[in-house]
Amino acid sequence: MKRLLLASFVVALAVPAQASAARFAIGIQKGADEQSVARRVRAVTGQSVTKIGAFAVSVRARHAGELASVKGMSWVERMRPTRRLSFTPNDPLVNRQWYLGRIHAFDAWPQLPTLETVRVAVLDSGIDSAHPDLQSQIVDGRSFVSSSWETDTNGHGTFVAGEIAAATNNGIGIAAAGFPAELLIAKIVRSDGTIAPDAEARAIRWAVDRGARVVNMSFGGVRDPHDKGLDTYSPLEAAAVQYAVSKGVLVVAAVGNADSAPTEPWSYAGYPAALPHVLGVSSFNRDGTVPTFSNRDLRYVDVAAPGEAIFSTLPRGLTQSSRPGCFPQGYSDCGPMEFRRGEGTSFSAPQVSAAAALLLATDPGLQADQASTILTRTAADSDRDTGCVRCYTGRDPLTGWGLLDVNGAVRALDDPLPDPDRYEANDRVSTAATVWGRKGQRIHATIDYWDDREDVYKIKVRSGQKLVARLRGPVGANSDLFLWKPGTTRIGGSAVDQRFLAAQSRSPGSLDKIRLRVGQGGWYYLVVKIASPGSGKYALRYRKRPRAGLRAARP
Repeated sequence: MKRLLLASFVVALAVPAQASAARFAIGIQKGADEQSVARRVRAVTGQSVTKIGAFAVSVRARHAGELASVKGMSWVERMRPTRRLSFTPNDPLVNRQWYLGRIHAFDAWPQLPTLETVRVAVLDSGIDSAHPDLQSQIVDGRSFVSSSWETDTNGHGTFVAGEIAAATNNGIGIAAAGFPAELLIAKIVRSDGTIAPDAEARAIRWAVDRGARVVNMSFGGVRDPHDKGLDTYSPLEAAAVQYAVSKGVLVVAAVGNADSAPTEPWSYAGYPAALPHVLGVSSFNRDGTVPTFSNRDLRYVDVAAPGEAIFSTLPRGLTQSSRPGCFPQGYSDCGPMEFRRGEGTSFSAPQVSAAAALLLATDPGLQADQASTILTRTAADSDRDTGCVRCYTGRDPLTGWGLLDVNGAVRALDDPLPDPDRYEANDRVSTAATVWGRKGQRIHATIDYWDDREDVYKIKVRSGQKLVARLRGPVGANSDLFLWKPGTTRIGGSAVDQRFLAAQSRSPGSLDKIRLRVGQGGWYYLVVKIASPGSGKYALRYRKRPRAGLRAARP
């Protein structure tokens, strides 16, 4: 078949909880005496303990970490009302969309809520703008090729758009998890199925400037770090994505299908999924296995979503020419063979874009990097028990953090939110965040081993001044601190010039410090790097002290 390339049970003790007390269940280790465990819990919390059974007790506590040292306990779970009636759309074809149930698309509500709209840009082959399931969802469109954005002879763009934002609960057609989404349609696919990098870059700029908060890119180019002739990295594409990220837009991309790579499966996510801050999406099957076409990558596969037998919308002109006697027209069953059992990471990514739009609509103040973190960290871990024999506990190259769980992501909005990072995307010298301060500055930001390994800050230092920088990195991870001289153009890779490295601190753990009296004045680059698996917030403080022989002026 042709493919188009275009755990909610145990709560980790290290996760902070709300300041106000909540109720927790504490598992009792096999062989431990429940009365003894209850006494220890009572001593730690100062609260009365309720016995659930020989296997568990419950208590009110400030946070799960308060219970971490209790001898005889095996797990801690924050008690939430996670069992409730879930909403079922009245769309007649929703029973064909098995993937909606698998990602728990509507489990968060007993009735469909009224939410603010969120603009999602679909960079693809256009759309059937008069499709009854899509016409009310389109807010604007533009073509970056020679044909109109309101027509889609390929079908791929209409299929993707239906997954994201088909009108839900309107009594016709299908439903979509991203029901608050408004569509911005950017047509970038030429008649031969190819995409020009400049068309893609202009489309990203247009979508961002038109208010997109999510950009879906269900296409990609091959990545091969060992063969520059095969690798399709585009500096223009990277710059356009960086522009979107710097404007607070969440970019979601398919990691790619291996039938366009030299071997299947392929060990590298494609571009643009393999760019910093892009949420890379792989596929999984109904039985939980990961298909061989879904590219693997330990660093750039972030999350997985269903990628086989996907049912969605198609242009009615395409279905009428393909299967004129088929009913209902305008849906994938009536289309060409490659759409009847739609498969590929191209059709996994839109489900994550829909989930992102849903989070941003539920909490309009949420930042893009916060939404990305919630989607990945609430994913259901994929392993042998879920059907993926080659997956292992925690992040893995096949499914990233695990299987998309929309309900879990929405519920996580009730917890303390991940820390945002207002300096992104400051991943290289050319995009360094300029920070000012005559005497120095305090910087609070975040870093992630898998998606944001380096943060670069541009600071001005005068000749003879002494610069002192201190870093307190994410707990449990190894972080490093570097200072690069004026004139630096690169801070990593084979072309880096080490002569521009002024100072470095690569101490084990999360604490680093640099002291240097500079001989050359100018713009220096202070670089925070995470060197081991982990993520989280860090604090960076630097001070500029007077030049030798000079006193600081009195205020």
